[in-house]
Amino acid sequence: MGRTEVLATTDEAVAGIADGSTILVGGFGLAGMPFDLIDALIRQGAGDLTIVANNAGNGDVGLAALLKAGRVRKVVCSFPRQVDSYVFDELYRSGRVELEVVPQGNLAERMRAAGAGIGGFYSPTGVGTILAEGKEARVLGGREYVLELPIRGDYALVSAHRADRMGNLVYRKTARNFGPVMATAATTTIAQVTEVVDTGALDPEAVVTPSIFVDRVVQVQARHYTVQGAH
Repeated sequence: MGRTEVLATTDEAVAGIADGSTILVGGFGLAGMPFDLIDALIRQGAGDLTIVANNAGNGDVGLAALLKAGRVRKVVCSFPRQVDSYVFDELYRSGRVELEVVPQGNLAERMRAAGAGIGGFYSPTGVGTILAEGKEARVLGGREYVLELPIRGDYALVSAHRADRMGNLVYRKTARNFGPVMATAATTTIAQVTEVVDTGALDPEAVVTPSIFVDRVVQVQARHYTVQGAH
């Protein structure tokens, strides 16, 4: 892995993302969603994408906008439906997007396993449900578990609060969510931040994602997104 690039625009940051890529997208609902990078990805034009995220988009912004643009082939997530997931709902019901539901804990751990070089793990979550169908099962200590495999991404798009010029990342409160684990599980990690500071300006104890996991950084203007009621 080479030195982290600090880029001037989000369009430069997402350059090179190819059709058919698997992209890990940070965010818990709107918190920590890398909106600017997603908007740039829409402009960039890559399609046939597999998106791994906590949910399947809110309103018409962020992931929902990417879905609406017809760029997504498959969504892997924990919560595909909520009151404002009307874009995904319409696409899924009409057969224009595939869905793989992964319980939230398993989703996080499968990405963590990818980042840690772990070949798989046994989890009790989903045992006895359709989510366990076709998976290897074992009884360990008198309890049944199913084998879960790592989730790796070609790219991770994450939103952090600050970065230094080496690419070390600091997050803000709940916006942290899946960003740190996704950064370790992708071949190329791209982070949008609200401030880039000189190397040495960040408290090392506050750094959550070390620069070794970050390939590209771009500074964006802080914006507040709201979602209107469901259509």
